[in-house]
Amino acid sequence: MNSAPDETPGAGSTGGADASADASAQKTPRRRGLRVLWWILGSIGALIVAAVVAFLVWANVGVMAAEPEALAAVESDPSVTLTDEGDAWVLAPTEGASETGLVFIPGAKVEAEAYAATLVGAVQEGATVVITKPTLNLAFFDFRPLSDFTALAPDVSVWAVGGHSLGGVRACQLAEDADALVLFASYCANDLSASDLPVLSIAGSKDGLSTPEKIAESASLLPSDTEFVEIDGGNHAGFGAYGDQAGDNPATISDEQIRAEITAALAPFLLAL
Repeated sequence: MNSAPDETPGAGSTGGADASADASAQKTPRRRGLRVLWWILGSIGALIVAAVVAFLVWANVGVMAAEPEALAAVESDPSVTLTDEGDAWVLAPTEGASETGLVFIPGAKVEAEAYAATLVGAVQEGATVVITKPTLNLAFFDFRPLSDFTALAPDVSVWAVGGHSLGGVRACQLAEDADALVLFASYCANDLSASDLPVLSIAGSKDGLSTPEKIAESASLLPSDTEFVEIDGGNHAGFGAYGDQAGDNPATISDEQIRAEITAALAPFLLAL
């Protein structure tokens, strides 16, 4: 007669319960860990979204607008046309073919139209000017190539690129695709000293932002034959028509005089290209 296996009643049931309890105990910290991880990721995401929203608000609030009177004078000038092309303003002579053009990039948080009064003198002399509308009103966030803007004036065959303040820094980065470079109260962050690019740098002696010292310190990044012009009594905001600017010094000459001296240097430079 065969003996039945020796089994302890309920032993299998107790072992299963213990295993289930162990598994549940292991899952609990994992779930907590996942909740903590998702909370951290959610917090980081919320901070990123908040930072982006704050930046977008900052970029679009406090933009320095064109002075109405100065802009109206350009719009009513029968010798030039000012056309909104969406991505840029095109300022061109009303009559006569224009073979030379300038793609001009505004300073940080300055309306493109604010430079019409500054650049109209060169247009009256025969140049075409395309004033870009930078992404988020900041030149560093505008990654469009120079060709996007030169295409707006297809009859122009020779192109300079230029800009004011931060716009000038961006212009330096686009200079290899242009025939010349123009800097208004600005300087380069990249080295163009080995290039044969014609460069015109116009600055103001009273500039409180792109100071004469900063212009001089960065001069080594430009070709040795760069033409430097300093407007005695001119300040930073005088290169556009948008009013006073924080951190700048008061000009000791009129806006009209500053613009006249800019035209006297810019027009012959462009038309000689």
